Amino acid sequence: MEATSAFALSRETPSAQKFFQNRETLIAQEKKHRSDYAFRQSLSPVAKQACAIVSRIRDEEKRTIWKTQGNPDLNQNELFPGMMFNVAKEYMESTELWRIVRKMPKGSLLHCHLGATVDLDWVFNEVLSTPGIQMSSPVPLSSERIRENAVVKFRYSSVTAADVPSIWSQDYPPHTLVPIKVAAATFPNGGQKGFVAWMKDRCSITQSESLQHHLGVDDVWRKLQSAFVMLGPLTYYEPIMRAFLRKLFLTLLEDGVRWVEPRTVFITPFTLEGEEQPAPNAAELCRVLNEEIEKFMASEEGRGFWGARFIWTSMRGVDTESLIADMKQCIQMKKRYPKLIQGYDLVGQEDLGRTLHDLTPELLWFQDECAKEGVHIPFFFHAGECLGDGDETDHNLFDAILFGTRRIGHAFSLYKHPLLIDMVKEKKILVESCPISNEVLRYTASIMSHPLPALLSRGVAASLCNDDPALLGQATSGMTHDFWQALQGWESLGLEGLGSLAQNSIRWSVFEDQTDEEWLKDIEEGPNGSTSRAMRIRQWNLEWEEFCQWIVKEFGSEGHKLRN
Repeated sequence: MEATSAFALSRETPSAQKFFQNRETLIAQEKKHRSDYAFRQSLSPVAKQACAIVSRIRDEEKRTIWKTQGNPDLNQNELFPGMMFNVAKEYMESTELWRIVRKMPKGSLLHCHLGATVDLDWVFNEVLSTPGIQMSSPVPLSSERIRENAVVKFRYSSVTAADVPSIWSQDYPPHTLVPIKVAAATFPNGGQKGFVAWMKDRCSITQSESLQHHLGVDDVWRKLQSAFVMLGPLTYYEPIMRAFLRKLFLTLLEDGVRWVEPRTVFITPFTLEGEEQPAPNAAELCRVLNEEIEKFMASEEGRGFWGARFIWTSMRGVDTESLIADMKQCIQMKKRYPKLIQGYDLVGQEDLGRTLHDLTPELLWFQDECAKEGVHIPFFFHAGECLGDGDETDHNLFDAILFGTRRIGHAFSLYKHPLLIDMVKEKKILVESCPISNEVLRYTASIMSHPLPALLSRGVAASLCNDDPALLGQATSGMTHDFWQALQGWESLGLEGLGSLAQNSIRWSVFEDQTDEEWLKDIEEGPNGSTSRAMRIRQWNLEWEEFCQWIVKEFGSEGHKLRN
């Protein structure tokens, strides 16, 4: 002990200094492998200053906001950085970091499902103001227990049955249509306001449901799928769909999103205004989508919006005959509306649906049929949205890559496959990452344990997306929640990394049809090309620079004080 205490330990010795130098060199070498390395190297002095300011704000808010001891009034909640989204949401929206991310130019939204994009409060109030919407139930909705699980249905009808007992009473005749305005006004727990709250609970993942991880993924997926079933007949009625699209585009634009590529199940029955029966095929839906995109882009409120294209999606659980019929309709609609349909995907819970391996004959038929019809409809597959490692669902990643998918939706299990990571990088496949969706659907406990940082560190290109924001708790079409979660939760990201993810979303957007060769060349050239993609990347770069200047002006002065 005496010999040790007499020995002077120092970090300034030549050997210590050499060790620290080697350490810094090793860290710097690893950073060169990151997917955002080139973006970071290209930052202007103002952008570097803005990123440093945001890092300072983030660190300060971690110390002052996301600590229970710093908030004695909130001791009933254990606050910590990266806590579960649905618990953290009310706190994050009052932070300086939120104000910054809210203003950030976010580029394109590349992964979302159309029917789940618009705030449910808005949807149900729009439904209540739309003439002719009626509801029915297979049983009287006479108790809270029954109302929690009954399969409620909605549809337009010009016929109203006379003297029908309340749907909330035991005397209600099952399956009888009741005007939704009457049902809402007589809802037993709070009238119309209570009715909207009840419908929101039935059509979204509640906070408690998102936290019940012990019930497993299948349980929460059942709730999500039932929500789509209930909402479909409402949002796919022409007057509501038209208003829904305008609300979607406007909300995205206000959130800094200029382009969107929704996935849409076109076999969902679509009913024209005043019609009792759905349209016979997807042509009328395509017409309405096309008209509303053009109308919004030509409007004053739509100035600066680049537009939208749709990824045709089939349900992965359907039989071969139904799938082939849907694929044929996709090809027909692509020929009729070539600028509207951009690609093809399969949706539904991967674990319970047919795998890409099982669907190989149908997918090869689709590619051959596209070639015969002279259309090009590339794949944008969901794959790896699972917890497995080496099972059939996880192997969807292998098939997606072999089928030439241009992007992968979620790719949650990709980090377990070193060879596939190298192939994704080589083939310039983008990962459409949806962190909040993955958390709420119980694939990860919180943003802190999400696998995307592992992929970014290995050089995999990605963008952030919101998947089903109206049903998962974001309550908006915008992407600020997902951007905020990533910035606040991942130490290695910073505003620099967030900017790279936003720029990627434009670089992998489908602004026009391209052959595989043209697609890869355009991605490689980035802002240096001559296509619409290059032009929009350059436009985003200017907006990014203006955003960074705003940060420096708003938060960079010595006199600016962060919250204490």
